[in-house]
Amino acid sequence: MTQTVDILLTNAHILTMDEEFRQYRRGALAVQGDSIVAVGPQEEVTTQFTASQVLDCGGKVLMPGLVNAHTHVPMTLLRGLADDLRLDVWLLGYMWPVEREFVSPAFCRLGTLIACAEFIKSGVTAFADMYFFEDDVAQATAEAGLRGVCGQSVLKFPTSDSPSFEDALARAREFIQKWKGHPLIVPSVAPHAPYSTTPEILKACAQLAAEFDVPLQIHLSETAQEVETMREENGMPVVPYVKKQGLFEAKVLAAHCVHVDEGEMRTLLHARAGVAHNPSSNLKLASGFAPVSKMLETGLNVGIGTDGPASNNDLDMFEEVRLAALLAKTVSNDPTSLPAWQALAMATRIGAQAMHIGHLTGSLVPGKRADLILVDLNPLHNSPRFERDPNGPYAQIVYAAKSTDVTDVMVNGRWLMRDRQLLTLNEAELLAQAAEYARRIDAFLTAREQSVLSKLIALGGSSEEESYEVQVKVRLPDSAQIETALRSPELEVLYARHYRQYDHYFSFDDPAQGRLRYREDDLIDAKGKVTGVRTRLTLIGQTREGSFSGDILLSRSRYLAPAAQTLRFYREYFRPAEEKVVEKDRLRWKVKYKGEEFYINLDTIQRPEMGRFLEIKSRTWSRKDAQHKAQLAEELLALVGAAEAERITSDYVALA
Repeated sequence: MTQTVDILLTNAHILTMDEEFRQYRRGALAVQGDSIVAVGPQEEVTTQFTASQVLDCGGKVLMPGLVNAHTHVPMTLLRGLADDLRLDVWLLGYMWPVEREFVSPAFCRLGTLIACAEFIKSGVTAFADMYFFEDDVAQATAEAGLRGVCGQSVLKFPTSDSPSFEDALARAREFIQKWKGHPLIVPSVAPHAPYSTTPEILKACAQLAAEFDVPLQIHLSETAQEVETMREENGMPVVPYVKKQGLFEAKVLAAHCVHVDEGEMRTLLHARAGVAHNPSSNLKLASGFAPVSKMLETGLNVGIGTDGPASNNDLDMFEEVRLAALLAKTVSNDPTSLPAWQALAMATRIGAQAMHIGHLTGSLVPGKRADLILVDLNPLHNSPRFERDPNGPYAQIVYAAKSTDVTDVMVNGRWLMRDRQLLTLNEAELLAQAAEYARRIDAFLTAREQSVLSKLIALGGSSEEESYEVQVKVRLPDSAQIETALRSPELEVLYARHYRQYDHYFSFDDPAQGRLRYREDDLIDAKGKVTGVRTRLTLIGQTREGSFSGDILLSRSRYLAPAAQTLRFYREYFRPAEEKVVEKDRLRWKVKYKGEEFYINLDTIQRPEMGRFLEIKSRTWSRKDAQHKAQLAEELLALVGAAEAERITSDYVALA
């Protein structure tokens, strides 16, 4: 007696991608509702099942849909925005400023729909995403008909959808509650990375994921700099650090893991964490080579991801699988490393297990969801076909097939593409909307690229300093009398400091941009040891606001910002036309004279070697008050015995 099912696929070369890697060269598969009910030799399946819809696959390969284990799908709208940059420059200098300006529910919805169209046309049926406004990402994914593990991002600083991390956690809870149990969407929480979160955030996210039994997504050990910084600041590598925060109480999907050792791999294995390997992104951003073969030998579930379309720049999993296999061979110097069958398993069954949805998808076995694709291996670039080696089909798909060879896609028992025609999305409409976003983002970046001030603000943490600075500076042949004069009863010394200062001045082709100074202040104790370091950026106006009698200058410093990144980052980000370096030893006193506060700096310029200088400075919000302080500065100069010294009206950088 035969059983009637909804769909019967016949005359297919079936790659089940199950744990035994079963193949059926002339196979059939039966679908009832959203699930696979039978798979095997065509004679057996067609004897047991009939269907109202029977599809002759024409000898094409029938296999599980590919699984993209890590991406940020709304970033399709940022594809090609900024390339050939380091990760920190790319993120802090371009991605995050544009995201702060443009990311919204509508942005995320459109970006997701474009990504889904690309996924379907390239044979991807499930993906793991982490981004902002993830509710809109999930909604668009469900409408397109794809399966998604969607992670609501949580970071320690304000983001597009959350003014604080507490708000992000609350949003993640609401998101999980809304989508838990959905047939296509698996909600998750996504603390971005250890360096962009806090121990409190990591613990809270792990507890939230464990409470609802959903995955937790996070970037781990992506760059060598991240690992080095973690060791310096916390005395341990990244994986032990997050373990200490209780992260592995949750079902973790760890993206990248480029710089992990064997001990960390075992920690991940014991925690049943999955890993998402992103070869294109890691190569493009020069993050390094993940030890994929060793992770697989350890027993870890390692999937393959494209990462976001802004850092790849595509969502083509065929390209990603091929690259993963080739890289593993090169890194190990072993051509047998990561064979085609294993690489394809990473992009299907093993990837689904890494995403903690292996019970739903990733292989063609009865009981799993009907997530499948048809691949035509007859085009010229994949001819001829040899049949003596059972591993031949895997090699054809990994080393020769292209995403355009995918002809049909089904997810959850529903056709999303037939004969290369999308059934759930309007491609032309999506492209038109994307073009409009590109126009707006281009205009934003063009305006910002023309303004050093805008680029400084875009980094975050900048503060506007609309204070006038009154300054008098003289060259000192001898500084002994200065420290004696500071003991005068007319002066109240509020504090004294000793610094070594390393200043890098950036100037630009357009003088109106002003001059940007990167300063490292090393605080020196009485024994000559460095006890603290502070770095900051100062954007200095192009010209003096004016001067008073006696060459007492009035200038205006507009913006200060913490310099949290490396000097190399700021060089690449601001792209100055010229850079000059000034190094000095500074003794600083903050004093009160006639009720007003002044800074007295005794500077020894060491690079270039220019001798000693005395600076007297004060700040004020009022030009009228500045005139009063200019008179007091003149009196102070006489008080310390330097009234007759050579006046200097140029900055140190100009003298240099």
